[in-house]
Amino acid sequence: MDPIPGVNVSVPPSGPGCVECNELQGWWYHLRRCAECGHIGCCDSSPGQHATLHEQQTGHPVIRSFEPGEEWFWNYADSSVFAGPELAPPAHHPDDQSVPGPAGRVPAHWQELLH
Repeated sequence: MDPIPGVNVSVPPSGPGCVECNELQGWWYHLRRCAECGHIGCCDSSPGQHATLHEQQTGHPVIRSFEPGEEWFWNYADSSVFAGPELAPPAHHPDDQSVPGPAGRVPAHWQELLH
């Protein structure tokens, strides 16, 4: 398979949760992984929308779902979904991590706060 611009298969994820939400003691709905640098950010349904913010700040065009059972990639440059290569493990957040998460920081009315 030819290399895909914006995809680096050797870079591991930055951690098990959204970098910015963890710094701010916030919470997320679903997680996305930057396919270029491994940054974990929250999805556009999450209050922080940090995965898209990361793309806007860095120009890294491709994300992959960081949810168990989801292997799709998204290219911000052309708004396309595609199947891509295996990335450095782990492929998703820990199975015992709550969704939304992290446990203990998700407000009781979280569904009202989704975008």
